[in-house]
Amino acid sequence: MAQVELSGGVPLPLPQETVEKLIQKSQEAKNQAYCPYSKFRVGAALLTEDDSVITGCNVENACYNLGICAERNAMAKAVSEGHKSFKAIAIASDMNDKFITPCGGCRQFMREFGLLWDVYMSKPDGSHQKMTVAELLPVSFGPEELS
Repeated sequence: MAQVELSGGVPLPLPQETVEKLIQKSQEAKNQAYCPYSKFRVGAALLTEDDSVITGCNVENACYNLGICAERNAMAKAVSEGHKSFKAIAIASDMNDKFITPCGGCRQFMREFGLLWDVYMSKPDGSHQKMTVAELLPVSFGPEELS
């Protein structure tokens, strides 16, 4: 299903079953996380414009700053497979008390691919909070500033 936009460029909500599938895929991706230092597992599932789902997980490194977050892992993987336009991303972790949120670096990385796509921040029980990239990174710097 192609994403339909309302006037003003605001995307219509995804069907609930699509959101649930995306969150489930992010939880499955979390199981592949390589995090021997922090033990903080994160998975992401990215929905492309053609309805492909690309997953990623966090991968740590002994040189801490060389690790990669699940969100950036999924987006880089999607780009390497020819996808550059996204509808939504779901993020999962093991935190029960609050929703997982993307770090600042991931927010900026998401911004590269647009402002008006959805970010579903979830808990292990499948509950979630939805925000757009624009809401997560207001007054942002993006590709159009370099044109």
